[in-house]
Amino acid sequence: MEKDRIKQAYLDYVLRHNQPPASVYQLTQQLALPEAEFYRFYPTFAAIDRELWADFGRDARTRAAQEPVWAEYGAREKLLAFYFTLLEILKQHRSYALQSLQRSMPSVPGFTPRVLDDFRQDFETFVTDVLREGRQSEEVASRPLVQEQYPRVFWQQVLFVLGFFAKDESLNFERTDAAVEKAVTLSFDLVGRNTFDSALDLARFLLQAGRRR
Repeated sequence: MEKDRIKQAYLDYVLRHNQPPASVYQLTQQLALPEAEFYRFYPTFAAIDRELWADFGRDARTRAAQEPVWAEYGAREKLLAFYFTLLEILKQHRSYALQSLQRSMPSVPGFTPRVLDDFRQDFETFVTDVLREGRQSEEVASRPLVQEQYPRVFWQQVLFVLGFFAKDESLNFERTDAAVEKAVTLSFDLVGRNTFDSALDLARFLLQAGRRR
């Protein structure tokens, strides 16, 4: 398929030269294709970068969900499985991942690099479904006023994981694995039933009791 050829040729060029081709014409000449063929599939090279990252995320979700134990996992385990699978994929594409992130890194910390825009949309849909399952199993507390913001909060966790992975110099990136464990544990401590919910229940009880007097 021509689209796959174009995407693979672009990826190979970036890995060899540490930057995108100077022009679409240069890439299509390498493939012996008319330049117009490129625009049938992509408007810019940046669109290929966004699609490659979206592919990483989709591939991670697909592979994780194919594990026989996936159906038995709770919300926390599903998110962990996604992260660990994603990291295995990124290890295979680390040079490209770091280079593409560096090219699109925003100047303001905490903002999402444009290269991750499509990945972000897919991830937030995924984590919304995972958290919904968690509320059904009571692994995640139901907090109508704030739970709509959870996908954005978990996206910041993704940015933390990617940033840690980019700087990790430990053998086989074992420190990143540990960071993922701790980050996910903390996040589920926060979204799970905790002291805040007990305090809220007490406040509701006292309010209702006061109205009955």
